Amino acid sequence: MTRAEKAGLIEDLTESFKSSDAIAVCDYKGLTVTQLETLRKDVRKRGGSVQVIKNTLASIALKNAEKEGLELDGTNIFIWGEDQLEVSKAVADFAKDNKDLFIIKKGYFDGGAVEASHIEALSKLPGRDELIGMLLSVWTAPLRNMVTGLDNLAKKKAEEEA
Repeated sequence: MTRAEKAGLIEDLTESFKSSDAIAVCDYKGLTVTQLETLRKDVRKRGGSVQVIKNTLASIALKNAEKEGLELDGTNIFIWGEDQLEVSKAVADFAKDNKDLFIIKKGYFDGGAVEASHIEALSKLPGRDELIGMLLSVWTAPLRNMVTGLDNLAKKKAEEEA
């Protein structure tokens, strides 16, 4: 890779990292190309990006994006996106399916560096659609109870008249 290509890559990564609320760093040693493609498809479907980046280039891009605090070593794959829940769920789900080959190392969430345990805990929270469903269920409960009460009252009146 030439210097110009590296500079272009750093510039692209800096812009991507600046617009991301979540960045996960994972060890991917031993994964097959098919497994990596599965990860990429899942993350893209959730609105994120996946890329294997050389640690020195990633460090420069993270520093330029003002996201410091991640010490990078070993083989790393970076997963990032705007939605913290979606990124953490994608990473945790893939780690669960590929236990010994894919290891969550650390990440950058909520404006600071975090450990793998934070990413795993975040992945267990309900997503946006689940929260909306819960909220709608709470909002419609009084109406459902009123309809059930009126139905029971109508049945009772019908039994009394018969």
